[in-house]
Amino acid sequence: MFSRAYKYGVKIAFGTDAGVYAHGKNWLEFVYMTEGGMPALEAIRAATFSAADLLGVPNLGSIEKNFLADIVAVEGDPQKDIQSMGKVRFVMKDGVVYLQP
Repeated sequence: MFSRAYKYGVKIAFGTDAGVYAHGKNWLEFVYMTEGGMPALEAIRAATFSAADLLGVPNLGSIEKNFLADIVAVEGDPQKDIQSMGKVRFVMKDGVVYLQP
């Protein structure tokens, strides 16, 4: 159904209430979205800007002046290998680093 919804232009946000992932494995949704035909960059947007847009929060989900944004850096290039979304190397929220191996 995901592939059909995407093909027909349904607005899609990252996230599930299906409870199918162990803690820390929700990044796999990026893999499933790309397997369903969504380009990697659009899958990343679905988890950031598109999610904020669908929630009706206008200043969230983008790294811009006057926007609220958390920053997550991964090892590798997710546009070339979406599996890199599971290799988080840096997390920052409100200017505070919470993860930096």
